[in-house]
Amino acid sequence: MDAFSDILSGVKLNGAFYFNAEFSAPWGVNTPASQHLTAMLSPGSPHLVIYHLVLEGGAFAHMDGSTLPLVPGDVVVFPHGHPHVLTSEPESFETRETAEVQRKVQARDLTRLQAGGGGSRTRLVCGFMGCDPQLSRPILSSLPPILKVNVRTGASGQWLENSILQLVEEASSGRVGSEAMLAKLSEALFVDILRRYIASLPQEQTGWLSGARDPVVGRSLGLMHRRAHHPWTLADLAREVGISRSALVERFTRYLSEPPMTYLTRWRLQLAARSLERTPKGVAEIASEVGYESEAAFNRAFKREFGLPPARYRRERRGAAAEQPAT
Repeated sequence: MDAFSDILSGVKLNGAFYFNAEFSAPWGVNTPASQHLTAMLSPGSPHLVIYHLVLEGGAFAHMDGSTLPLVPGDVVVFPHGHPHVLTSEPESFETRETAEVQRKVQARDLTRLQAGGGGSRTRLVCGFMGCDPQLSRPILSSLPPILKVNVRTGASGQWLENSILQLVEEASSGRVGSEAMLAKLSEALFVDILRRYIASLPQEQTGWLSGARDPVVGRSLGLMHRRAHHPWTLADLAREVGISRSALVERFTRYLSEPPMTYLTRWRLQLAARSLERTPKGVAEIASEVGYESEAAFNRAFKREFGLPPARYRRERRGAAAEQPAT
């Protein structure tokens, strides 16, 4: 049972856009919050994950007063889409190149941008990945606002970096299928980044990702995610993972700050919310699919979690989606 893989199979990342740039120092680029980019880059995606891969040279990522130095092979990720600045200098916040980048992005121009002051070069590939925040919430909630890993420390990362670079060059020339392949490789890169991040977490770290790494909690998560509709009891779950009920509750709560059955209820309701937004299925059918025998019980639980009964939640979400400006 691999809870991490189960979650990722439902996240359904999609590569919204890629930006290929070569900057010469001094340079600086401001990236706005992802909600300002979603309608333009990935209509229909409620959330964007932003990342920047450094291919050559160096850079500095600035966000909320903190600065991260970046070297070749580094990928800096903004899982929650926070606004940030990339510069060639650690204490420079001039972003003269922002307007050129914005023009390229708005035109969905995949050709390489060359800009800057004429000094030392930095090559970057920037990616924007759309995802469903309901299904990806367990992973996103465990990630900090900014994280950095280096993909050149292993063969898989080096292969992904080289493949993405090749496909970015192909996409800029208009070769058929390049963008679709880039989307898949972008998803693979994100998974590789998460695996590296999980491996770097200290043993005492808590949260969903650390829990997924734990053999008992991870197996419990895998069972609940793979068979969310199953009429689980605490005794059933404890028996499946080979541990007492009290020990399972203690261990699960240590990592996720709530007991297994509370987590399962929340996950079922997140699945239900997604079905209400994305499918024409009736409320009773959705309730049954996520493990509720009674539609009334489902309605009460859903309202406690989301503040609205299911039918009204569906109307309001679909109404809000319909009001989004077309691109």
